[in-house]
Amino acid sequence: MKVVLSQPSLFSTRIPTDNVASVVSEVPRMPPLPDGVSLLRNAFDPAEIFDAINSVADIAPFRHMQTPGGKKMSVAMTNCGKLGWVSGTNGYMYSSNDPETKQPWPALPPVLLETASRIAQQAGYPGFSPDACLINRYLAGAQMGLHQDRDEIDFSQPIVSLSIGLSARFIIGGLDSAAGRNARTQSVVLHHGDAIVFGAAARLMFHGVRPLKPGHHPLAGNSRINLTFRVAS
Repeated sequence: MKVVLSQPSLFSTRIPTDNVASVVSEVPRMPPLPDGVSLLRNAFDPAEIFDAINSVADIAPFRHMQTPGGKKMSVAMTNCGKLGWVSGTNGYMYSSNDPETKQPWPALPPVLLETASRIAQQAGYPGFSPDACLINRYLAGAQMGLHQDRDEIDFSQPIVSLSIGLSARFIIGGLDSAAGRNARTQSVVLHHGDAIVFGAAARLMFHGVRPLKPGHHPLAGNSRINLTFRVAS
């Protein structure tokens, strides 16, 4: 299933990108985000990358993967790049081929690579060159439980995450693998055009997304699209 687009004229004016901040609070009285977490508001123009997302979905359609325990994920996913993140009865891993089509994942579109690299540099990670992009599609009620991104090889490389469409409440937990899911959490609302980067001390922090509330967005319809860029190999 493709992402449903609205008319490009709705976003004919480019969203400013000179709003870089190392860490931005959701509201003035909110505690600062943990060291290593950078939130960039209005960091990119989603209209510029929607065609690229659709081109990926044309080749590797969104699908609901299964957890190792056999449960179907509420979030629909696809990938692009040299490697794609997959989940199934054999566990979580990266694969060079789409397990459904048996073909290589679509190449990482240049506009996505350029956007992720620019945002990483703004967050303090120059030279970021991801080889994997996991694209998640949330509809009303879809969520992502607290988890760590630890299937990559080099944890010195950050995770760059972009948000498009409906707003979502992003949850940040702890670092310890034994207590990370039970540690006190902090939340921040991510809006259309926002980017969040996890790196350095925060690279392995537990994080997740609360159930998406119903709504309609002029560009993404009834969905939230999340792209996460990684160096997987």
